[in-house]
Amino acid sequence: MDKKNELMEFDEKYNKIVVGVDEAGRGPLAGPVVAGAVIVIQDFPELQEINDSKKLTEKKRERLFEAIEKNCIVGIGIALEKEIDEMNILNATFLAMRRAINQVAEKSAFDIVLIDGNHLIREYEGEQECIVKGDSKSLAIATASIVAKVTRDRMLCEIAKEFPEYEFEKHKGYGTKKHREILLENGACKYHRKTFLKKILGGSGKKK
Repeated sequence: MDKKNELMEFDEKYNKIVVGVDEAGRGPLAGPVVAGAVIVIQDFPELQEINDSKKLTEKKRERLFEAIEKNCIVGIGIALEKEIDEMNILNATFLAMRRAINQVAEKSAFDIVLIDGNHLIREYEGEQECIVKGDSKSLAIATASIVAKVTRDRMLCEIAKEFPEYEFEKHKGYGTKKHREILLENGACKYHRKTFLKKILGGSGKKK
């Protein structure tokens, strides 16, 4: 059985309208955490290529993102750096997920939310189930992972135009060796998560 049918069958066994939810950007030192929520309402050719977003090239993810937006019901939720610092990354991730689900709810009814990982979404009242490694098991979660990743990468490329010296377009805010070196040289900018920088910058977290 090909991957698409395997992923599709996983969702179909619920016999319900399924929303897949996944996030991008829990680990980086800078930028928001972004959640995607997707209902796959019909088959379309690009579904053949859908897989966990981490296994796809950037170019392919971009192309699939366009197809998903055109053919699926999509919600995107964002929690900004300030929110991450205020409520911690896990709660900010749940906030982004609830925002993404609310966007979908404005467009369509659904029965159950499937979330990638091992945490149920706090403060979400509807039926939900978490699926470990869900982005390689569920079609709806796999499409949501692409939506979240592409949206966040695009945001970081925009941030890079404002602060070119940090090279966000290359590392997307993750704590690469180069990013850490730039931080030590320049201090933090407004897009950095101050609570993530204590080990690197000590208490100073110098701000641009």
